Amino acid sequence: MSIRATRSRYRAAGLVIGFALDLALGDPRRFHPVAGFGLGASALEQRLYRDSKVAGVVHTGVLASGVVIAGVVASRVARRAGPIGETVVVSSAVWAALGGTSLSRTGTTMAAHLRNGELDAARELLPSLCGRDPRVLDAGGLCRAALESVAENTSDAAVGVVFWGAVAGAPGVLGYRAINTLDAMIGYRSPRYTRFGWFAARLDDAVNVVPARLTGVLTAVLAPTVGGHPMASVRAWRSDASRHPSPNAGVAEATAAGALGVSLGGRTEYEHGVEIRPTLGSGRSPTPEDLDRASTLSRSVQIASTAVSAILAVAIGQPGVVRRSRR
Repeated sequence: MSIRATRSRYRAAGLVIGFALDLALGDPRRFHPVAGFGLGASALEQRLYRDSKVAGVVHTGVLASGVVIAGVVASRVARRAGPIGETVVVSSAVWAALGGTSLSRTGTTMAAHLRNGELDAARELLPSLCGRDPRVLDAGGLCRAALESVAENTSDAAVGVVFWGAVAGAPGVLGYRAINTLDAMIGYRSPRYTRFGWFAARLDDAVNVVPARLTGVLTAVLAPTVGGHPMASVRAWRSDASRHPSPNAGVAEATAAGALGVSLGGRTEYEHGVEIRPTLGSGRSPTPEDLDRASTLSRSVQIASTAVSAILAVAIGQPGVVRRSRR
């Protein structure tokens, strides 16, 4: 077996171990690397901010490339211990970058608050899921916002991490998470970030093209696990996803809406303004029970995407062409 093939198998093992760590432990409670990156990005923004696309390109480029370089260095150092070093560095990066378990748990907690009529607690919890203004949302609005966030972030916080880990190892994981975090911080269509955050938003769109569609496929396939039908998920994808302002979030949210038999979209209020989102799905308005189902579906998609990504990692390490020996 070639060194490349061996390394790919250890990379696949790292993906599975990193996912298992996230499943068992969730996010680190203290000194979270993503939170630390966010603090550094905010500090750099204070120095580099200008109301221009060029400044935004520099800001995003410096941060994303710096994280990728750090991943490359860490990978090379780890490989000195042999192929198992690939497992150690990939599993560490995946655990640090994954947010899937916390996402599912938060969705379940939000559903319990709404079911019990605890609106103040639900409003306090919502910012950990999305950037909407919880002060203006009633129970129905909180439920829809949480469900849309669980659907979208299943791709952003979980599927994208393991996919890029399969493709590019620890540098891929860390670079993807850096881009995704920058998009969440500055990729808004607000007066401050329309130009400065433009590059971060477009880069995030690019790196999520495949993960979002993998999320859509797995959501449709796994719809029966929450009482849905695959074809309903596919129909919502085909009819509604392209109308969403995000080419990737539309896929994740539409397929989830179809799988759950609910309608998403409508008036969406952020601190920087109001957006009117297109309707996704053709069912009823979501309930706390639907939010519970969405969290269960998210967990299933996360497990399936990790398995697919591990297989992809092994496949990438195989020789692409077998040359016939010459006589």
